[in-house]
Amino acid sequence: MAYQAGGRRPAPRPVPGGREVQAYLQDYAVLLDAVAFPSLVVDHRWDVVLANGAFETLFRGVGSHPTAMPGDNFLRFVLFHPDAGTVLGEHESSWALPMLARFKADLERYAHDHGLQAIRREIAQDPIMEAAFRHGLPHWIRVVGAAAAEHDGAVRPLLHPDPRWGATDCRIVDDTPKTLRELGHSRITFVLRDPRRPAAAARRPRRTRGTAAHLTVVPTPEP
Repeated sequence: MAYQAGGRRPAPRPVPGGREVQAYLQDYAVLLDAVAFPSLVVDHRWDVVLANGAFETLFRGVGSHPTAMPGDNFLRFVLFHPDAGTVLGEHESSWALPMLARFKADLERYAHDHGLQAIRREIAQDPIMEAAFRHGLPHWIRVVGAAAAEHDGAVRPLLHPDPRWGATDCRIVDDTPKTLRELGHSRITFVLRDPRRPAAAARRPRRTRGTAAHLTVVPTPEP
């Protein structure tokens, strides 16, 4: 995520389109940072174009990683960062598998995209991830239905570092205006739910820091 030095005012990553587009993104960054909930703008590779202060706060405790920081590429963070499960509750079933399913669809849509192909190669280099992608993911989709891969409207568990939230749920809202959509971007907001709600019962095991964030328990179909 990009922040200007001195005032922590959000600044967008440079994108094609000239000064008018960059000016729009700069103004949109100000709007984004006024939102109380974690919110970000990503491109079709899930590279983060913009992210607000609430997003930064949510992931402030994750360790450094050369390729999978949440403010750089959110897909890589979910799939490859060893600390992902310390923030994303029920990491495998609620976050990694839906993101992997979305990645599969994006890979089919943008077959020649170098960024997506690089992620595919990284998955292939991990035997567990590769087995999950080739066998476990189709099985999971058959069991839960293709709609489970959709982000907009999904309610997923979070482990917020702020004790006022703690173990809670968020509803994912895709609220992308026309201009962002024309740029190939999406805006996603994690609308935090009151942790006092019964639905936010303590049922999310916290992943031990330093363990692998990739999939480990996805069942493969019977031969």
